[in-house]
Amino acid sequence: MLSRKLSFGHFVSTLVLFFLFLTGSAFSSSTLAQTPSPVPVARLLSLSSAPASLTRPRRVTGSTAIATGPTLSEATDIERRAFEATNRARLQSGLAPLAWDSELCKMARTHSENMVRLGYFAHETPDGLHLRDRAHAVGIAHFHVLGENIAYNQGFDDPGAFAVERWLRSPGHRANILNTEFQQSAIGVFVAPDGTVYLTQEFIAR
Repeated sequence: MLSRKLSFGHFVSTLVLFFLFLTGSAFSSSTLAQTPSPVPVARLLSLSSAPASLTRPRRVTGSTAIATGPTLSEATDIERRAFEATNRARLQSGLAPLAWDSELCKMARTHSENMVRLGYFAHETPDGLHLRDRAHAVGIAHFHVLGENIAYNQGFDDPGAFAVERWLRSPGHRANILNTEFQQSAIGVFVAPDGTVYLTQEFIAR
């Protein structure tokens, strides 16, 4: 077994909670999203009560055809094991398992890769794209609730299961994993040149 190079204190995630009101105002903790914290937390975006102007998808330039993401059978071993561990946790809590969503996997993989290539760890990209924007970019135009967990670790035999284990110890992450509204989910992984595994976990209720 590989040695565990990162302790729980190094298992870092960030928190951004968005509450969108009928007034059209949006409040976010964007500064927290830019600063890695030793306390793992998660992000949840709810558009169920947002006005039409906020839920309307943005125009995507170029081709309107967006390639479908990987199916569960096309997922990597790390992605599958993290997804299976997530559903085991839900079943143990008496909840229905989540269905794999190919669009969410594409979205998650893109975010994990961008965090490595652009050198950041946050829900918001350096050019200001938020969770909703990234969903629209892969063709997810309408949803009621969208959630995201992010993490990285290094030196574990099963980095996907380890990430889920640590997420379940955090109230924010656990709330996403055990959210009764969510129906579909996916994990997207990217491995950095030094072997660090970046994981993005997406949840959705359409």
